[in-house]
Amino acid sequence: MRGIAKAFPGVQALADVSLSLGGGEVLALVGENGAGKSTLMRILAGGLAADAGEILIDGKRVVIDAPRTAERLGVGMIYQEFNLVPQLTAVENLVLGDEPTRRGFLDTSAALERARRIFEELRIAMPPDVPVARLSVGQQQLVEIAKVLSKRARIIVMDEPTAALTENEIERLFALVERLKAAGKGIVYISHRLEELARIADRVTILRDGRVIETRAERAFPEDEIVAAMVGRQLDAHYPALPPIAQSAPVVLDVRSLSRPPQIDGLNLQVRAGEIVGLAGLIGAGRTEILRAIAGADVPRGGEILIDGRVARIRSPIDAIGAGIAFITEDRKAQGLVLGMSVRENVTLAHLAQYVNRDLMIDRAREARTTQRMIDELDIRTPSTEQLVKNLSGGTQQKVVLAKWLIGTVRVLLFDEPTRGIDVAAKAEIYALMVGLAQRGSAIVMVSSELPEVLGMAHRIFAVRGGALVRSFAHDEATPDAVMLAAAGAAA
Repeated sequence: MRGIAKAFPGVQALADVSLSLGGGEVLALVGENGAGKSTLMRILAGGLAADAGEILIDGKRVVIDAPRTAERLGVGMIYQEFNLVPQLTAVENLVLGDEPTRRGFLDTSAALERARRIFEELRIAMPPDVPVARLSVGQQQLVEIAKVLSKRARIIVMDEPTAALTENEIERLFALVERLKAAGKGIVYISHRLEELARIADRVTILRDGRVIETRAERAFPEDEIVAAMVGRQLDAHYPALPPIAQSAPVVLDVRSLSRPPQIDGLNLQVRAGEIVGLAGLIGAGRTEILRAIAGADVPRGGEILIDGRVARIRSPIDAIGAGIAFITEDRKAQGLVLGMSVRENVTLAHLAQYVNRDLMIDRAREARTTQRMIDELDIRTPSTEQLVKNLSGGTQQKVVLAKWLIGTVRVLLFDEPTRGIDVAAKAEIYALMVGLAQRGSAIVMVSSELPEVLGMAHRIFAVRGGALVRSFAHDEATPDAVMLAAAGAAA
């Protein structure tokens, strides 16, 4: 790719970007959210048209004007948000758009044979007749890769492929990438998990503000120098100091005997003003279910929740909002934002009654003033209050979700995977915001699949297993081994 440029309204997303990829090579493409990584790869995959520049494959200039053209040229992209039809099986997803037919109908035998051949090549076992909605995230990831390879892709783009995978699934993915390299495939690997690069990458290209900053062999690029190149400055890799909690700090959130079958039965949890409590556990341990029950997203069947000593009757998210509970969901795009709406509309969405005037119309000017105040306070990088949130980076979108809750009266914040899919600089900003909220007296409960994040950001850590809090650790005594042993049910 040579001299690629792309602009959106108010934003120069890419400016004179060039990169190369060889067969049998993994090129890591890293940068802050909004640096232009996904935009550049969408141009390669035919999802966007560049304003300037050219693309060469095997030394020949090509015009990629649509995803179909990219597929025909051997380019396949695996997006962070899977492009699978959940009701269809792995086999049906694999052949979708290129179905073998017989007398005008799907040739099931031919589809099964094609899928068997691809799965065998990838050395993976996949149930042929199970809808992909019932497969694990790791299995769905493998179906996405198989789908790309079924179209004979030689250039494979992986956008945050490990963001939602377990450790075992990540190891399987890395083994598969090694086999793809050995087969001569070229792989562009986008990831915010810099610790993965030593395992997977041959070279590293840094993007910042839509420009290539540097490309080096991975072995010649220490992680601290990668971070500095990404953000344009040295960044303290440690977590911020947690504010001390006074012995007399009142209990803000008091969960008593909370039940939400089948996962939660008799849960008890107290969180004091200014305290951050972390929930750690294996996939399926019930961490998210605990937050959803407290937030009224899943209605509890028993027990009670007290906020500042008063019983809160929570039967819906509206009740939780009224009680001063904010829920920052794991999937911000599907559950935390309306992507087709503006920053202004998203920020005020949970509190619209405050912005209705005497004529029963929404006061957009007042909405805009409130939104601008939150943009200034949280340093939300957007050209205006009217920018559509779908055009913002992941870290900026997460700040919009936070702004939505902070314009109201919030006593309890429930963070589910607060930094998933965002870069190291945006993570540091989110951590600072969480500490600031704690210093203002809020009670915070956070769930994260990244154990160092839980250990670094929580005053107390609970190991979660089967929807229950099985052991508590103070910040200073928690170790990765001890927390994981407790979460797994193993003897220390």
